[in-house]
Amino acid sequence: MGAAKPLHDWSATELLAAYRDRSLSPVDATRAVVDRIAAWEPHLRATYAYDPDAALAQARASEARWLKNAPRGPLDGVPLMIKENIATAGVPVPLGCAAIPLVPAERDAPPAARVREAGASILGKTTMPDLGMLSSGLSSFHPLARNPWDPTKGPGGSSAGAAAGVAAGYGPLHIGTDIGGSVRLPAGWCGIYALKPSLGRIPIDPPYAGRVAGPMTRTVADAALLMSVLSRPDARDTMSLPYQAIAWDDLPCDLRGLKLGLLLDAGWGLPLAAEVRGAIEAAARRFEAAGARITPIPPFTTRAMADGMDDFWRMRAWLDISAMPAERRGRVLPFIAAWAEGGAHLGGERVFRGYSQMGAMRDAAVRACAPFDAVLSPTAPITAFAAELASPTDDPARPFEHIAYTLPYNMSEQPAASIACGHDRHGLPIGLQIIGRRHDDLGVLRLSAAWEALRPAQPPWPEPPGA
Repeated sequence: MGAAKPLHDWSATELLAAYRDRSLSPVDATRAVVDRIAAWEPHLRATYAYDPDAALAQARASEARWLKNAPRGPLDGVPLMIKENIATAGVPVPLGCAAIPLVPAERDAPPAARVREAGASILGKTTMPDLGMLSSGLSSFHPLARNPWDPTKGPGGSSAGAAAGVAAGYGPLHIGTDIGGSVRLPAGWCGIYALKPSLGRIPIDPPYAGRVAGPMTRTVADAALLMSVLSRPDARDTMSLPYQAIAWDDLPCDLRGLKLGLLLDAGWGLPLAAEVRGAIEAAARRFEAAGARITPIPPFTTRAMADGMDDFWRMRAWLDISAMPAERRGRVLPFIAAWAEGGAHLGGERVFRGYSQMGAMRDAAVRACAPFDAVLSPTAPITAFAAELASPTDDPARPFEHIAYTLPYNMSEQPAASIACGHDRHGLPIGLQIIGRRHDDLGVLRLSAAWEALRPAQPPWPEPPGA
């Protein structure tokens, strides 16, 4: 029960129940999170534009509404943080990069607007690496972000600060973004839950192929609660799906007879670490014991697909960076600059062929998943790596070797989640990825909730040094 836990460890659903029966004030909950951030932040460096005074003022206003039994919305008084690249009115959006001019955003982007309308107490933003192009907490603008399970390791990225913050107790609700694994990879490495929804399920601005916003939480129920708010319509997203009034809290799932694929070989990238493989296989056995039918899947993505997308993304980054004045261009993280420069001399035919690999990857992923109700895989092939590294290889010529399990589902627009399924011998978390059919976001949440109930007891959340 929530009463046995410190307030910074309460879930959003627990907080809201306590607000309703007036056994707890949003002010007390927000103050507890503020105190937790004060204890952890010197070690993690996960926040940007952090404003505890504003959050406490919002919490006091929420308290007054709850005392009148008139909450503003379904998140009234719940502490929440938002990834830095999701615009919030009046706050610059540097995209983790020292080269980006610090111009205050004119208005909230759709995810920020929805949670503000729903009454959340917004504590501020969370950090990300340069231009969102690293699975790391390394940034030319923000201090180096670290992993609370082991501060010598990175939290992953690009939703780096969000994942570290969830694991450390920086409030129960966080919002990240994902174009190749950027909510799922850090979720896996920090032992939290994250859902990459179907493309267009959560309106976002600006929209483009593969890019989504998604909830990052400790519990599946909290992610479902956040989906009920974030999925509301916003005309600014010209790629959004038609709005559906989905019963996001309808999470019970009967596993008997479900057909689940098991993917242990991505077809390219880093080899799968033995401890990661063991944890995923153990999870599959638990699903099977509960009545699901498990079928191994051969790899369906290729090195050619990965290299083609690398060409396309390099060219896109090179066009952006090369357009900057020389002085600003020199502030870009050297790893990102070196990677982007690889696109400088690519010809049009090669870039077009690279772009076409987005479609090839989409077709392969949808076709491979079609026979199954869902697919299980590792989130990442390894556990968390050294915080100072830009990527596990730390090589701009091989930047995406760790995203082979996550990238396909951005291209295929399928929902996919990461949920903790074990720890390695050093105590570092291992993430299980659950992939659904296109647009079956609720199905992924239901399977995630089923795994949450099936999995062995999890270790306590990490504590700050000296606690």
